[in-house]
Amino acid sequence: MAALISKLLIANRGEVVCRIARTAHRLGIATVGVYSDTDEHAMHLDAVDTAVRIGGATPSESYLQGSVVIEAAKRVGADAIHPGYGFLAESADFAQEVIDAGLTWVGPQPRQIRLLGNKISAKIAATQAGVPTSPIVEVVPGRAPAGLTMPVLVKAAAGGGGRGMRIVRQHIDVGPAIEAASREAEAAFGDGTVFIEPYIEHGRHIEVQIIADGFGNVLHLGDRECSIQRRNQKIVEEAPAPHLSSDLRKQLTDGALALAKHIGYEGAGTVEFLVGDNGSITFLEVNTRLQVEHPVTEEVTGVDIVELQLLVADGKRLPVSQDEVEVMGHAIEVRVVAEDPANGWMPDTGTIVRCEFGEHVRVERGVRTGSIVSPDYDSLLAKVVAYEATRRHAAAVLGRALRGSAIAGVKTNLRTLANIMAEPDYRAGKVNTKYLEEHPEVTTDGLPAADHLAALIAATLAAEQLERAGSPTEFAPSGWRNLRTQGQRRSWNEHDATHLIEYRVDSTQPTTMTVLTGQWPEPGDDGAMPDDVRPEHDVRVLSRPADSPDGDYAVEVDGVRYSMSVLVDGNVHVLSPVGHASFAPTPTFVQPESGVSGSGPHSPLPGTVLAVNVAPGDEVSEGQLLVVVEAMKMEHQIVSSGPAIVGEVLVAVGDRVDAGDLLVELSALPS
Repeated sequence: MAALISKLLIANRGEVVCRIARTAHRLGIATVGVYSDTDEHAMHLDAVDTAVRIGGATPSESYLQGSVVIEAAKRVGADAIHPGYGFLAESADFAQEVIDAGLTWVGPQPRQIRLLGNKISAKIAATQAGVPTSPIVEVVPGRAPAGLTMPVLVKAAAGGGGRGMRIVRQHIDVGPAIEAASREAEAAFGDGTVFIEPYIEHGRHIEVQIIADGFGNVLHLGDRECSIQRRNQKIVEEAPAPHLSSDLRKQLTDGALALAKHIGYEGAGTVEFLVGDNGSITFLEVNTRLQVEHPVTEEVTGVDIVELQLLVADGKRLPVSQDEVEVMGHAIEVRVVAEDPANGWMPDTGTIVRCEFGEHVRVERGVRTGSIVSPDYDSLLAKVVAYEATRRHAAAVLGRALRGSAIAGVKTNLRTLANIMAEPDYRAGKVNTKYLEEHPEVTTDGLPAADHLAALIAATLAAEQLERAGSPTEFAPSGWRNLRTQGQRRSWNEHDATHLIEYRVDSTQPTTMTVLTGQWPEPGDDGAMPDDVRPEHDVRVLSRPADSPDGDYAVEVDGVRYSMSVLVDGNVHVLSPVGHASFAPTPTFVQPESGVSGSGPHSPLPGTVLAVNVAPGDEVSEGQLLVVVEAMKMEHQIVSSGPAIVGEVLVAVGDRVDAGDLLVELSALPS
């Protein structure tokens, strides 16, 4: 039996470090963190007892440096390493190096990671164990197989997280998809091996959580539904999977156990399946680590999976049997990510200036106010989990918590997640991997009309207070005018929309105002003013901060009271119980453009150039790939918007670029 773990190094960053440390501390285990140069002020460092700087900024310079991580463990006397998920979590070589260094590895045995970490060998093992799966075709870049039945999925043999995957619907696209998937897999996992398997259009992504000890005891902790995905990455997970027949559920759990027993598995793992709408089952892969979505399983079973990992790594038997595992109630988890769903789920970066989450939910987070969201790392900010007796109740509680959450400084998918929780098909359990594609309306942002008006008024009051602080007219109520012909006017930008607001305050009633919204009346060609048909609202300011624009506001609009919280950081962010909005002041004077020479595509976000596919003088067509930029562990393909001639290529492979940087100069084709 292994010696008891006394000090655990968690070889990761972000929310998973905070999660693992919480259980370790409950068990009396001291914890050690590691951090890159970028993460020297990160939240996860405060969740551990001590932390070691491992330097660098990018993952390859820091968290992927296995020898440096092991040396850090030795330096502070740690006797075990937990890899979390991502980075080195599924590296068989790293696991072996940890063991060879005399440290306890919290995870499956290296041979099991190696076998199952390659999806091709995992498929072979699953077939041998009698697990239902689909045929695969092994491929290499530069050679596209013929005779495929479309659509197909090009998939990396190593790694996970949706990287190295491409859906292909036409034979002509198979070759480029193989090359792109292989390149992305090589960059993410150090292994560019890819294969092709059939793509099921309306499948459900169902997975089974397993845990096994070193004495041959293997059990499952139920199933999870993980079908709602974008870019092949999950954003909503729940347990148990809704609307599965008892027979189908048993086939999935039996298959997962059969595979684990067949290879003598140890530790925690997840066996993933794709279930067709006809009830067909296809084995996908095994994740030989803790899963991001493990909290939903913990909520419905009452089992702490991290605790079981640590017990198994300590050489102990599992303390529960299969008969003692009972699934009760329903849990739903959403991943809060720094991205813009309305803009093709484009990742976002920056500094978080506000970070609040709603009530009555479990929050696993790795960011707080002041945290930096870097292009070098995954865009996951937090996970929010609701557990209730029924699925409908859990969705309602989670939706309310999300509407009451606010993250400012970077774009997030908070509103989209809240919309999903209220969407009728989701509420009915009608989910599959095409859900987001078939429900684009959930990506729309914005508050309900009445709440949006109240937020606009609060933002306007906050901006006025900021501008008037210390001014000669500070004595006067905001929006007060000697002349009543025109009130105070203000223009705001929100996404692509402009909001115009005018308000007047009578000096005898400084907390009461008249608010008009919409386009200001403009005189006609004859100089006459048209009738003012703008909506008019009676507003009372019930409470507001005394000395700062930031803080809590309460306004009454047409007899209805609204409570909000405001933060000003150049833009004005308003949080209400039903959601939040961010307003940018419309500039009074527009700066002239700087006159950049040449035109062409710009980088959509900070990142690293992975590939340059054109050279000066090339003639390109619409949609042709020009440059590939990698950011937040994802490739972003920059294509030509139309026929053009390539002028100067301004970047090379390996260059770091900022958002808005011109990548390639293009000019129109000669007529």
